Amino acid sequence: MSNTEKNPSTSAGTRITSLKHMTPEQTADAIKNVAKNIRESSYKMREAVKAIRESGAIDELTEAVREATIAARDTAREISDTAKDMRERGVIRETINAAEEVNVAARETARTVRETVSRKERSELGSPEVSERPSGKTRTRETPTL
Repeated sequence: MSNTEKNPSTSAGTRITSLKHMTPEQTADAIKNVAKNIRESSYKMREAVKAIRESGAIDELTEAVREATIAARDTAREISDTAKDMRERGVIRETINAAEEVNVAARETARTVRETVSRKERSELGSPEVSERPSGKTRTRETPTL
């Protein structure tokens, strides 16, 4: 707030406040008004806390947070136990091996398709019916390994 703005916290509410131009009495009144506002705000806060406590909202919120925390803990334990069990039974290793085999098979299939297309194009170029090489040849990109 600038030194010459209207200060709503003063007792008059419309008094123009300037630190340089305040009399000692005005300073004392301003301090008293601030103290009054602090007391009123404190009272309102106490009443709000009391109402919230009496309504049971704090207990309800605390219980809900506790239940959610326990559920999260139990879920994390279950996931951890399941992962350990899968590792011990070799499920994870089998899954990785199967994924690697699928990757190899997919690469072999792609190579076979490319070779077949290449042979077909060469044979079409050598046949008397085809006068020129087909344009717009499409090639598939190999996907990177996982």
